[in-house]
Amino acid sequence: MTGHTGEDLVRAHADSAGWIDVGTVNDRRAREEQEAATLRPGATLAHGAGDRAVAEEPDPERTCFERDHDRIVHSAAFRRLAGKTQVVVYPNDHQRTRLTHAIEVAQVATSIARGIGANATLAETIALGHDCGHGPGGHASEDAFDPYLPEGYDHGPWGADVVLAPLNLCRETLDGIRNHSWSRPGPETVEGEVVSWADRIAYCAHDLEDAVHAGIVAERDLPDDVAELCGRDRRTQLSRFIRGVISATVRTNRVGMEPELAGALSSLRRFNYERIYTRPASLAQSRAVIKILQALVEHYAARPTDIPWPVAVHPGGAEAVRAAVAYVGGMTDRFAFDSAVRLLGWPVDELPMGIDRH
Repeated sequence: MTGHTGEDLVRAHADSAGWIDVGTVNDRRAREEQEAATLRPGATLAHGAGDRAVAEEPDPERTCFERDHDRIVHSAAFRRLAGKTQVVVYPNDHQRTRLTHAIEVAQVATSIARGIGANATLAETIALGHDCGHGPGGHASEDAFDPYLPEGYDHGPWGADVVLAPLNLCRETLDGIRNHSWSRPGPETVEGEVVSWADRIAYCAHDLEDAVHAGIVAERDLPDDVAELCGRDRRTQLSRFIRGVISATVRTNRVGMEPELAGALSSLRRFNYERIYTRPASLAQSRAVIKILQALVEHYAARPTDIPWPVAVHPGGAEAVRAAVAYVGGMTDRFAFDSAVRLLGWPVDELPMGIDRH
């Protein structure tokens, strides 16, 4: 396992046939030149970007957006998405988590970005970081934390301005993360708009697939007029919606979708809300999540010294509450619910339904 030496080079495999005519290093400057030569007018170029809250010297090898990409992938906030709810608390081996959702959004976003000649690296980077502001228990965490903050809790701005702030990401990356939800102002870049569409396309398709596998709905339940336009399975839906955004954007030079297909996407989303997200079991899950998260926030707001990073604030004050929201919001599902049992004596039979309780 020490490698194989030959021709003044250690190789991983004795029979390695890999060969490439490199010439010169394909460094940051070379890739910035490639972007300028190949991306379409209106795409966001890495050259001249890199506007960060704290100024940094450019990286020799990576563009500024590649650097952001790597920082997000290696961050604790991104890793914790593996333990956070997409739809079902305590997902099983086949159901999506926030992490797999982010990866699927990144796939959709890069497909669209490449198809329209936008910056696929920036689109992928925004997509990977877009949900880092989500708390445990899915969207219920926003309802749980909302009363504790004067500005309310919105996972997009919270992710950009609080959770990922220590990474010192580029303005364009943070803007796309902050404004990916359709209820937010429009992103400043084409790539940010691409992610807004990619997020909705991905979750509408894969949440339906998860619900089918869980026996909550069947593919045949999707109305025929919707299925005729977008298909009944995830693969068909992704293909039609991705190609739909690409073709509409090529035709109009604006990121969007033709009205008929966009209507089908809206109908699919409405079907998911009615049959999956707001079914009685989901609402009961949300109520349980909200009660637990609010109890944890109040516990830590009253005891800010229990938060495992320096918090020099007055117990019960506004800053203590904000620190408590930041700490509880960063927890995975399991850590949050285990903490409720351990710290608050929360009855196990009142935890959200999941793999531990059926």
